[in-house]
Amino acid sequence: MAIEPLIDISTIDLSSVAVSREEVGEINPQSGAMRQLDYVAFVREDKLIAVGVKEVKEDEFWVSGHIPGRPIYPGVLMIEAAAQLSSVLYYLNAEVSRFMGFTRCDNCSFRDQVFPGTTLAIVSIIRKFQRRRFVCDTQGFVDGKFMFEAKVTGMMM
Repeated sequence: MAIEPLIDISTIDLSSVAVSREEVGEINPQSGAMRQLDYVAFVREDKLIAVGVKEVKEDEFWVSGHIPGRPIYPGVLMIEAAAQLSSVLYYLNAEVSRFMGFTRCDNCSFRDQVFPGTTLAIVSIIRKFQRRRFVCDTQGFVDGKFMFEAKVTGMMM
């Protein structure tokens, strides 16, 4: 089955900063090793689509133990990065500032491996937005190559 990208990732300047690292930290409470979203490079004018960036570094906590000698960025952390981006997107559309917890992951598929030293571009598009809940389709790319997709759901906690 061919992958249908949510957005043409080649049209996005990943070095742009639409939501800074500091702003991401104000929106999402994850910090330290659990911060899986570095910044947001792009937010569409209608605030329904965003592209976030995760620089996958050589010194992250999982590198030494996740396939020693050939570390692979864990899929669960890719989904966490997508959930963190989706929470930022929710916040940009919400009238209240409350913690949005990650409550569900559906239709998840991994197509390739992400290695330390690469940049993971994450796309999130809001499919359902309610005052207390959101559903987003997400995808991840490295150098334009499709890595994963998942539908993530978040709920106000």
